[in-house]
Amino acid sequence: MFVKEINSSELAELLGAEKPPLLIDVRTTQEMAQASINTGKAMPLNTLPVRTNEIPKDEQVVFYCRTGARSGQACMYMMQLGYDNVYNLSGGIVSWARQGLPIEPMLFD
Repeated sequence: MFVKEINSSELAELLGAEKPPLLIDVRTTQEMAQASINTGKAMPLNTLPVRTNEIPKDEQVVFYCRTGARSGQACMYMMQLGYDNVYNLSGGIVSWARQGLPIEPMLFD
């Protein structure tokens, strides 16, 4: 199976679209509290197996983590479950921030 990648500029453009993709952050809550992409949904990788029902099969979904390794694993897992519209943010939030794109701490309820 081949994980589809999306780069930071492509993602930034898609997030500004009328129907943006669902963005899922699979890092730990400690990492998310430091810096996140503001539209990202918190779903740490270890919780993914029990939260797949929160991920729609009919929408584009982009997973991200710090550098792209864990989000790549999330994509592989979802593809094994029959999801085909999942993408990995190449280089993760590190690449996103290096391009000067906006980051902010994630606030938890």
